[in-house]
Amino acid sequence: MKILITGAGQVGFFLCERLSLEGHEVTLVDRNQEHLNRAQDRLNVLGILGNGASAETMEQAGIKETDIFIAVTDLDEVNILACLLAREYNVPTRIARVKSIEYTGRSAVLSKEKLGIDLLINPDDAVADEILQIACQTGAFDAAEFVEGQIQFLGYRIGEESPLCDLTLKELGEIRGIYRFVVVAIGRGGKTIIPRGDDTIQAGDRIFIFAHQKDLPAIQYMLKLQAGKKLRRPRAFVLGGGHIGLRIAEGLENRGFDVRLVDRNEKRCEGLSAKLNKTMVICAEGTDVRTLVDEGIEGADVFISVTDKDETNILCALLGKQHGCKRTISLVNKPELLNLAPTLGVDACVAPRQAAAGAILKYVRRGDIISMAAIEESNSEVLEIKVKADSGILKTPLKKLHFPAGAIIGAIVRGDDYQIPTGESTFEASDRVVVFALPGALPKVERFFD
Repeated sequence: MKILITGAGQVGFFLCERLSLEGHEVTLVDRNQEHLNRAQDRLNVLGILGNGASAETMEQAGIKETDIFIAVTDLDEVNILACLLAREYNVPTRIARVKSIEYTGRSAVLSKEKLGIDLLINPDDAVADEILQIACQTGAFDAAEFVEGQIQFLGYRIGEESPLCDLTLKELGEIRGIYRFVVVAIGRGGKTIIPRGDDTIQAGDRIFIFAHQKDLPAIQYMLKLQAGKKLRRPRAFVLGGGHIGLRIAEGLENRGFDVRLVDRNEKRCEGLSAKLNKTMVICAEGTDVRTLVDEGIEGADVFISVTDKDETNILCALLGKQHGCKRTISLVNKPELLNLAPTLGVDACVAPRQAAAGAILKYVRRGDIISMAAIEESNSEVLEIKVKADSGILKTPLKKLHFPAGAIIGAIVRGDDYQIPTGESTFEASDRVVVFALPGALPKVERFFD
């Protein structure tokens, strides 16, 4: 497909990287020559210098032959105007990133339907929803749901005390009858490995697993992530009372958490108190350790820092952990800090660019891909695919099919039943298959199920 992207910031670069790796013809438009040079030096994309909302620039970029137009500049108005321009050129699919709730809220006057835009994605909403998923999964640094929440994709860090440490995948498979899950990838030393039977899980690894929702308590118990039934509601601290912090606090309230929302701005705290029903709003600095201790941070289940400064988020998360909080999650924008923070002790870091780009990639996918999640640091993706009724792979054992290298099937869901696949597993029409795939394997996986 021919894809035209305007905006060479973090989201635009991330999308160019993913889509070009999959073999799409990608053109990138931006007003900053340095941003274009960076993208063209590192990626297989064509760069065009100019304004993304200019008809002259768009024609130079080939908008008349474009299949998908994606506007992800830093200005909402430019993104919307660029999509309106793309509509005039009859581009089939038009996507815009907007940060203002005026366009994406329930009471928005200018909805995507009225604007003729197929997808309006608010990065703040996307990142808040991702943080909520991670916060609700004990011990996980990454989380995504598939098949209406039945299948969970989770990332765990392996410490020296982990019961999985030094086990081979073959040995792990022998206890699968008790703990039903499958390890689909291992992150080690900046590389992502699709594991085989002889591969060993080592201390310091990041493992990614698929499991059914109903099996998670047993798996978490095995991983020593919980020590039995809790007698109180889980307690969460949220630092930062902006749109993201408010959305997270509301989500945690709905999930039964005892929530404390911390913000330094007294006027903002008054507004938050009026909007939240059960959350305790605290007016204080994130570094005010005495106040946090007095309000119960010691023994809290999770500390989530989502201010507009990466350094504040990381520092306050580390302070929270030092003073007894069990898990910490930080919002981090800068790629260099995104990789650094986990080495300092932050349990999970979430980037707005990844959350927004993941939502856009999910929409761009063709064929019968129902859902997807982008995995930070590895360029990998998790896909949920529906098997077609006329597919040539039906009724054939998996061991006789040539499933693409660099990808692994994590679960097959059939109605209310699910299975962790073996060589004898077969596909039936309307099965929903969840797959982990490295970047080079993505087009092959799509063709396999096509």
